[in-house]
Amino acid sequence: QVQLAETGGGLVQAGGSLRLSCVPSERIASIYYMAWFRHAPGKERKFVASISWSAGRPFYGNSVEGRFTISRDIAKNTMNLQMDNLEAEDTAVYYCAASTRFGVFTTLDLYEYWGQGTQVTVSS
Repeated sequence: QVQLAETGGGLVQAGGSLRLSCVPSERIASIYYMAWFRHAPGKERKFVASISWSAGRPFYGNSVEGRFTISRDIAKNTMNLQMDNLEAEDTAVYYCAASTRFGVFTTLDLYEYWGQGTQVTVSS
């Protein structure tokens, strides 16, 4: 069973930066997309950003565009999320996800593989 491991969460003040990374326990054949979702207390898990694995094309949710940057390193089999100018509203558990299927990459159901999540807390 392939597992995804997130690292890089923590506590930061508003306006600060954090960098999250996601590494699968083994190479996942035929990845179409990798993505980040987040789950804040009392809210549903929401799409943050995704990247097409082969082309490296990014896509962002409205609330993070211009502040977050998603990237991937195929050789290192790693995906990253650089988060700048963080806001208190960004506080959530962040989950890494991977999909071998083609579809609407902003939806939870597309993704077969998930990490355990990493906490990001932004103090105001």
